[in-house]
Amino acid sequence: MVYPNEFQENSKKMGRGKIEIKRIENTTNRQVTFCKRRNGLLKKAYELSVLCDAEVALIVFSNRGRLYEYANNSVKATIDRYKKACDSSHTGSVSETNTQFYQQESDKLRKEIQNLQKMTRHMIGESLGGLSTKELRGLESRLEKGISKIRSKKNEQLFAEIEYMQKREIDLQNNNQFLRARIAENERKMQNMELMPGGSNFEAMTSQPLDSRSYFQVNGLQPTNHYQHQDQMSLQLV
Repeated sequence: MVYPNEFQENSKKMGRGKIEIKRIENTTNRQVTFCKRRNGLLKKAYELSVLCDAEVALIVFSNRGRLYEYANNSVKATIDRYKKACDSSHTGSVSETNTQFYQQESDKLRKEIQNLQKMTRHMIGESLGGLSTKELRGLESRLEKGISKIRSKKNEQLFAEIEYMQKREIDLQNNNQFLRARIAENERKMQNMELMPGGSNFEAMTSQPLDSRSYFQVNGLQPTNHYQHQDQMSLQLV
């Protein structure tokens, strides 16, 4: 004898189990399942159109690109009807939605602008009559914080400028020392040239004017009186 509980357990075991909905990896099984479910879907579409007098259009593409379709009227006509219905329904709803959205955004922006204008007037000490003591204290604390930030930023910029000027001063001092060293070196060279033998004669020769052919004048090449006197003495001794 089979008891009711045992019958229920047996019926549960004999019933169809749930199928996990995921891609079938086996190619043959996937093709068989596609054919079965495609036929069932087309049958359901036909039954829906006949039983409920509905306009139905069904389009299915297989994984190989093959087309399967069903329509109780015409697939193209049903698609055109669908497009017209979407355009007519979406035009009014979209425009109304956009209008409401922009209206809300404009209201928010208007309120923000008013609040900013009011805060600006409070910051410069205007329109303070409607503020309570608590609001005035909050405004005072905000102003003090702002002033402290401004002062810290000003000091930071001043320190940066001072540091730059100090570096600039060091660079100028180095350049000045370099120029002084160059000048002193040039002066030493000039003194050494003056102390060299014949330095004055060379200066006299270089100071002579040049003629039109860029040659020294003749008197610049003539011997000095000292050498002329020595030549005369040598001639007399002979």
